Amino acid sequence: MTELAKMIAGQPYNCLDIELRQLREKSRLACAKYNAHPSTGNMRHIKRLFKSIGSAVLEPGFQCDYGINIQVGDNFYANFQCILLDAANICIGNNVLLGPSVHIYTSDHPKDALQRKQGICFAKAVQIGNDVWIGGGAKILPGIHIGDGAIIGANAVVTKNISAYSIYY
Repeated sequence: MTELAKMIAGQPYNCLDIELRQLREKSRLACAKYNAHPSTGNMRHIKRLFKSIGSAVLEPGFQCDYGINIQVGDNFYANFQCILLDAANICIGNNVLLGPSVHIYTSDHPKDALQRKQGICFAKAVQIGNDVWIGGGAKILPGIHIGDGAIIGANAVVTKNISAYSIYY
């Protein structure tokens, strides 16, 4: 089983693997092309990466690990400097707003230092419902589910699942 297949299957994988490094480089190049001249025409570089994307506005500074595990609904807005680390699925619903510098992480690392040194990682999917607003600087950790209509305050570190129509800060 390849490291990419392990990653997608949710198994521990080696993030230093050459195939994964090449996929991250492809993503960086696509993001760089878009960020250099953000326009409807250059959005094609991002659309080619994503698993699926509805109507979306991405302000400059957008970055993702692979793009292949990102699904975005309609009316999505990501303010400046947003980062989506998508070693596992990131599923974002409709009418979602991300403030500046929001980070969504699916990648995690073992507690054992030797395993970390060897490049071992694991990933857990993140799911964000419809009509969610995530304030600037918020960090969404691996495995988190955020329910419909929820509001995440600026600079919050989301370490637990958030119920629909609740506020977390």
